[in-house]
Amino acid sequence: MKISFHGADRGVTGSCHLFEHGGKRVLVDCGMFQGGRELEEENAEPFGFAPESIDIVLLTHAHLDHCGRLPLLVKRGFRGEIIATSATRDLAKLVLLDAAHLQEEEAMHRRRRAARHGHKEPGPPPLYGELDVFDALDRFGRNAVYARPIDLGAGLRATFLDAGHILGSASVVLEIAEGGATKTVVFSGDIGNAGRPLLRAPVTPPSADTVVMETTYGDRRHKALAPSVEELYQAIGETFRRGGNVLIPTFALERAQELLFFLREGVERGRIPGSTQVFLDSPMAITATEIYRRHPECYDPETAELFRDGGDPFSLRGLHVTREVAESEAIDAVTGGAIIMAGSGMATGGRIRRHFQRNLWRADSSVVFVGFAAAGTLARAIIDGATHVRLYGDDVAVRAQVHTINGFSAHADQEELLAWRESMHPERTILVHGEEKAMGLFAERLGSARVEMPKLGDEIEI
Repeated sequence: MKISFHGADRGVTGSCHLFEHGGKRVLVDCGMFQGGRELEEENAEPFGFAPESIDIVLLTHAHLDHCGRLPLLVKRGFRGEIIATSATRDLAKLVLLDAAHLQEEEAMHRRRRAARHGHKEPGPPPLYGELDVFDALDRFGRNAVYARPIDLGAGLRATFLDAGHILGSASVVLEIAEGGATKTVVFSGDIGNAGRPLLRAPVTPPSADTVVMETTYGDRRHKALAPSVEELYQAIGETFRRGGNVLIPTFALERAQELLFFLREGVERGRIPGSTQVFLDSPMAITATEIYRRHPECYDPETAELFRDGGDPFSLRGLHVTREVAESEAIDAVTGGAIIMAGSGMATGGRIRRHFQRNLWRADSSVVFVGFAAAGTLARAIIDGATHVRLYGDDVAVRAQVHTINGFSAHADQEELLAWRESMHPERTILVHGEEKAMGLFAERLGSARVEMPKLGDEIEI
């Protein structure tokens, strides 16, 4: 029985862990590396295992850094079954088709640049295209239902538990029957931040022998949610008094829906002017919000009751959803009093970059970051104090007010991670999905516990 590590090892993206027992090879997640160019190039490298040898993929949730290489896995020979919750299946289709579209678009731009400059080599091809995504979607088999065990064969049983991170997210409990005894290995996936308005709090798995757990925020505590919402309202009010716009780089899954929830509440409570124009300028976030409306079974009781009563937590006066490019470009005419939510959340691509180009240099505007920004991303550069950034070949000054509000994080903080782990009393804790500094500080908090921090490609016998 062993686990090998093929992504998000002493790093935050590319989650991919291979469990092997009794001739069965089970992959937990197959995510994309994100960040700087060097990381992105790792996506095209060999997986570190033969894709055709994998029997089952257990997908914890639909974020790109957990599902983004599934089409590549299939393209390179995987013919097994992908198991996920129903909500994850719906969101993964959206996320993967968007990723394929962006890759094909980038490849087209590279070919045109190469032709303009007389170069014969246009650069690397896309990792995969839309047809590869549909091939991957065909591999999705059984739907996981929270707390209902699934027989994987060879004495293995998997149970998905609500991780409270995004819609449909799960931690996976693997039970291994061997020699009359049962061993338990838990893969955390990404653990949610309890007390947020839409989703239920993460479910703590039962006792476990080994825990493989994320440490995204293993080095810090989050600001409480209520003061964070208040800080958001204050940033909006101050910006409007200066006559500028509020730009919010927005992750399409969970963060966009949560922000719509709080903006609706802000208007209803009079904290945000009722005349405010709110632009959700992200086709992916618009469709994701529609998917969120389909799965009220994932919500906490209060939000689920709002749905049952015919309410819509994501709808507010003054909301404009802009799918088409022309609609997005028309936002440029709005010089003040608007909230513009656009992807991507780390500003590595998407429409937010064009809004940056038109607003970052304006001292009357604001940028509000409400999510994690990995090293090497434009969002991290601005948060770290960059005075100028490159956008579409232009050198753009950063004069807008920059706000970083950590209380909206969809990830558990250090104290929540500790409590989640401690309730299981594991003999062994394996730390993944975190920057090395965060992992080290979290490991220190675990004291004398048996803790390991594998590197990419490491194998651990359990």
